[in-house]
Amino acid sequence: MSAQALFFLSIIHVIRMLALNFVPSCFFGRSGQNSTCGASRKPLQWKLRTPLQLGKQGFVRLQRRTAQSGQPARGRSAFQISCTHGRPGGSSDAREAFDENDADFILSPEIYQSLSISDIDSGRYLKSIPRLQDFLPASQIPRVCNPATSKVSFRGLDNYDTSPNDVVLKQTVINPDKRRNFARYLRAGPRSWIAFRPEEVRAAIVTCGGLCPGINTVIRELTDGLWHLYDVRSIVGIRGGYRGFYNGTPYLELSPRTVDGIHRLGGTILGSSRGGFDLEQILGAIRRHGLNQLYIIGGDGTIRGAAAIAEACMRERHRVSVASIPKTIDNDIPVIDHSFGFMTAVEEAQRALNAAHVEATCFPNGIGIVRLMGRNSGFIAMYASLANRDVDCCLIPELPFEIEGPNGLAAFVEKRLQENGHFLLVVAEGAGQDLLAASTEIDASGNRKFNDIGLYLKERLQAYFNRENIEVSMKYIDPTYMVRAVPATASDQMYCAVLAHSAIHGAMAGFTSFTVGPVNGRHAMIPLQDVAGQQQRVDIRDRTWSRLLSSTGQPSSFLNQPAAALHQTA
Repeated sequence: MSAQALFFLSIIHVIRMLALNFVPSCFFGRSGQNSTCGASRKPLQWKLRTPLQLGKQGFVRLQRRTAQSGQPARGRSAFQISCTHGRPGGSSDAREAFDENDADFILSPEIYQSLSISDIDSGRYLKSIPRLQDFLPASQIPRVCNPATSKVSFRGLDNYDTSPNDVVLKQTVINPDKRRNFARYLRAGPRSWIAFRPEEVRAAIVTCGGLCPGINTVIRELTDGLWHLYDVRSIVGIRGGYRGFYNGTPYLELSPRTVDGIHRLGGTILGSSRGGFDLEQILGAIRRHGLNQLYIIGGDGTIRGAAAIAEACMRERHRVSVASIPKTIDNDIPVIDHSFGFMTAVEEAQRALNAAHVEATCFPNGIGIVRLMGRNSGFIAMYASLANRDVDCCLIPELPFEIEGPNGLAAFVEKRLQENGHFLLVVAEGAGQDLLAASTEIDASGNRKFNDIGLYLKERLQAYFNRENIEVSMKYIDPTYMVRAVPATASDQMYCAVLAHSAIHGAMAGFTSFTVGPVNGRHAMIPLQDVAGQQQRVDIRDRTWSRLLSSTGQPSSFLNQPAAALHQTA
């Protein structure tokens, strides 16, 4: 080997050793805790300050960690970062995270990245999850070694348990010239220590609201996970939604035997309903039956109910962990990447879109109209149209439209018929409701019932072409409930399993009032207050909607004053 090659190898070795010994541990997402059920590390014995000037008022402080022996730690766990306001060497030494609105601290991508993951301990941007020990005396909360670590499937793994300092960042794309969302969430996964003895757990599973592909998979995985990972033997299913807690319907005893094969079925074996939420009666049922873990599967209204139950249990000091598994076919739950069953619904919608396309192409001036689910968010319609690639126009609730006028929908349909001889229109159920007479009917969940926008478009377009003396062949297909009553696809099956296990790990560790889901591809625990009462909607300024416009060829607006409309929507 030449001397030059040896020189470069030496340089690489030196760089590697420096990285291992001096890079702060928070860059690697691990704390200094053991991965087994041994004792935690000792508190910091001493600190090594290495100020780094950041703008006018702040600097980064490196804190030396302490090893088990009491000596300064080495390697990747040697340092952690914290942030300090005040000038280096000044009197201000308060440990405090930087203000995301303070532009003085956004100086470079490197510094910006360090700010995004620094000072985890302060909790300023950490979305903390309530724990039983926050409102109960320590004598009521056992400290039990996680039995899952001894299972054959996990034996020998050195990273099975999740560090309490592992966090998932809300925003991962960094631009120092733009405002940054510093929110971070606790990473979901098993902890070394749990707050329940398996033999004392009395778990309940309930499904509420509309159907969604994958509910039975979640029920099965909750049951199997509690049974096989944590040795829990008391698991019940609440029948018929929230009212099943108190209406006298016998609870269903669940075990791996009773849930075997249910993942191949659509719907929910527990039944479901809208409404029926009575907090006092539900709390009374929890006390009577000795329930101490609740797994609540549902959408926005159900999540609000779960948050109310968790808050009441904490207020009254009941030892109950409440975990929510977010369920909505509309994909309108904020924070998480997507909800389970959504991609199954998009896949199932292809059958209706393909049928409508065949009908439209086989007749002169054929027009196929397909109405899909989506009350306030048009994600199913948008993604189904993107996947299909034959759709000529997609209408969603986020974008108002007009039918008449030079820029209206009817003129665009006529133009496309002249070019191609057929037209395929996809519309979300909540689109164009401002064009219809407002409905006064309210369902059991408190949602206003929508009129059928698909039939309305069919009638209005037919009237338009009759007036223009253009003969068209109109076909209307409404697969609204078909797309949600089917079993989950393979990808959703796997997704549902991870969601269920994330909820179990969190509840067994003593967390409460949380939901679970992927944030930037990493599963996290999210406070219910971050999602309850909020809805995610399609951003018409986002690249996904831009791709949709490119695929369909439709204009950005069907309003005769598009600029004002876009400003109003944005």
